[in-house]
Amino acid sequence: MSNLYDSLAAGYGCLSAWADLIDRINVFPVADADTGTNLRISLAPLRNPADGESTIEKRLALCATGNSGNIAAAFFQEFCKAKTFNDLSGYTASGRDRAWQAIADPCRGTMLSIFDSLVSVLSLNQQVETVYEPLCHTLQQAVLETPQLLPDLKKAGVVDSGALAMYVFFNGFFSHLTSQPSPKSSLVDLFVGKLAISSDFKPKATNSHCVDAVIKRSEELELDRDKLARLGESLVVVEDESTFKVHIHTADPDTLRNDLDSFGEVVQWTDERIVQDGAGHTSSTNKKGLLHIVTDAAGSLPKDLALQHGITLLDSYIVSADSSRPESLCNPQHVYRAMRKGEKITTAQASTFERHQYYQSICQQHGPSLYLCVGSAFTGNYDTAVAWKKTHDHTDEFAVIDTGAASGRLALIALLVARFSHVASNKQELIAFTEKTIADCEEYVFIDELKYLVAGGRLAKSSGFFGDLLHMKPVISPTSDGAKKVGVVHSRKGQLAYALEKLKKKFEPFFQPIIMLQYSDNEQWVQTAVLRKVEELLPHAEIITTPLSLTSGVHMGPGTWSMAFAPPLQPSTAEGNRVE
Repeated sequence: MSNLYDSLAAGYGCLSAWADLIDRINVFPVADADTGTNLRISLAPLRNPADGESTIEKRLALCATGNSGNIAAAFFQEFCKAKTFNDLSGYTASGRDRAWQAIADPCRGTMLSIFDSLVSVLSLNQQVETVYEPLCHTLQQAVLETPQLLPDLKKAGVVDSGALAMYVFFNGFFSHLTSQPSPKSSLVDLFVGKLAISSDFKPKATNSHCVDAVIKRSEELELDRDKLARLGESLVVVEDESTFKVHIHTADPDTLRNDLDSFGEVVQWTDERIVQDGAGHTSSTNKKGLLHIVTDAAGSLPKDLALQHGITLLDSYIVSADSSRPESLCNPQHVYRAMRKGEKITTAQASTFERHQYYQSICQQHGPSLYLCVGSAFTGNYDTAVAWKKTHDHTDEFAVIDTGAASGRLALIALLVARFSHVASNKQELIAFTEKTIADCEEYVFIDELKYLVAGGRLAKSSGFFGDLLHMKPVISPTSDGAKKVGVVHSRKGQLAYALEKLKKKFEPFFQPIIMLQYSDNEQWVQTAVLRKVEELLPHAEIITTPLSLTSGVHMGPGTWSMAFAPPLQPSTAEGNRVE
């Protein structure tokens, strides 16, 4: 039997791979298309349960976000205490009870029904060799029953997103734990007709905010859950010894914060307006090109821009002492603020298993796809994808290209290819266009301080010290052979002059290139000084400003910015990059 911690990581990898679909069918309690996203954030500690300075239970409580994430965290705080298969039944039951108790107004037809079904299966099946098949069948039926239990789901024509998420997780967990293969039928086939919101479904309007708050207990006061429940809707409370986490929806977050002061000291607070995207649909459902475009989040392509163009992002992880979070779901300003304070922030690849789950999910959801990998000089993503393709992609659904790019150059390549995918007449034409785009696209990265490259082990300490002492600011260009230093300047003004000179040599003023400007924690300067000068130089250019990829930002540090650009492109038969 596999190690339980490894199986938790496998379950998380499966959940992460299907998170976009889970977002798309999010209807209950509000249609805000974030269940998959919140669970990826909340359950990220399960990727490496033994890592971190705090216990897994504490990290789950701190990471929990949103309605689904806080309920799941309450369950897994108990579930993760199991050390052997024989422990699972008891801890599953206590986790189920804790999840039900965490909710002010619990109801069946949600992930709670999955926890109930899981308890019933494990109480009747005490042998690890025989548990997997009845468990999958029972959980599948529990998911299929959710529309009969919740009227909103029935009207929308979908199963519950949280219930589906837990099915995906436990399917992966128990498949790994029992060393048995997953069902041959894909998720799309198992829940056919229940994974797309009906076009005539109208969600309930709301002007509420979603609040997550961590409150340090007042020793002399006992937690009054009834009083908390009167402060808003969709209340979930997750407790530990010294604090409790509150998730709640409110139309008046300022008043709520004042009211929460009576329960103890508010030590952590997040407040986001609930945004409903039509009938719960995501923009990507309306974007269907010749091939579905996939790329790595190591490119500077924000999640919302990727969604607008129907692009799937494959995440790396941003890792701190007690947190491991998908790159595209991090708050960059929090990351850069921590780095400036001297906190150690690093990056980590998704596991090979998780990446394989993504490839499979993409093919099952989208059909023929094109994966534009970050350059092999930077990661092993291309080799991982090709190895999976040779074993599993017998119908050639998943084309893979080593772009040789990273950061903004990768983002710009993906963006242009996604656009052309809507007008290309065949796969060969799209691949040829991709090759020419890769050849024509350039990028220059401007680093502010060398100490972050030193801290990451990418530069000798002596070089970093003397570089900063002399105010050296290297200019780097990501290429298929790795990041190459192409220049050195001594000031921010010098960086801008260098960038403008490169554009001036490349394009005449009447040209219409596409330019991507990327910022770290210097958005205001890039959005004003840099953008204005580029607009003056090339008034007809299409200019996009985006956050710098956090994979790049963590390695190169706060103050870094970048410029990628390409001319307007036409189909071509250029060759040279590795394509599978």
